[in-house]
Amino acid sequence: MIDLALEAPDTIFLATDEAWMYLQATTMAVWSLRGVTPVVRVVPNRQKVGFYGTLDLKTGQELVTRTTEFNSFTTTRHLELILERYDDLKILLFWDRAPWHGGDPVEALLAAHPRLDIVRFPVAAPDLNPQEQVWKQTRRAVSHNHLLPKLEPLADEFEQYLKTNTFRTNFLERYGYHLVCPFLN
Repeated sequence: MIDLALEAPDTIFLATDEAWMYLQATTMAVWSLRGVTPVVRVVPNRQKVGFYGTLDLKTGQELVTRTTEFNSFTTTRHLELILERYDDLKILLFWDRAPWHGGDPVEALLAAHPRLDIVRFPVAAPDLNPQEQVWKQTRRAVSHNHLLPKLEPLADEFEQYLKTNTFRTNFLERYGYHLVCPFLN
């Protein structure tokens, strides 16, 4: 990472992950009056909406794509949005080894855009991906203990929270980027 930062100081460092959001409320501890049990809404179906989330590791801003499925085509669509947002800049993207991160559409896009480099996290290491903390914070703020009866308004609120908040991470500093930063300007 340090070599890349020295060679291309305008490099954008991103972390990507995907998450499902269900209408079924997830629970967390809440305050209530003594003797009054909080009511948790139970939905008999498993309605869900998927989100691709990409965290800019320098600014903390989030790029979001809503989807109904995760596959190489939807992954390619999200990667195209990343390329569009960071037009003409070198991009280093960290992500896991999900099966939909491969396939012909993804490989073709990566071959056509050499300015997009991929670093894959080790197998079974979600704790390394800073995007996982974004999901955790957003669920805590939006979908834990929610009372919304329909999925769409909940998904809208989830997406809006991701787009309007900044999510700070020490990922780059933890892996030596701060040692190089003073020499980049």
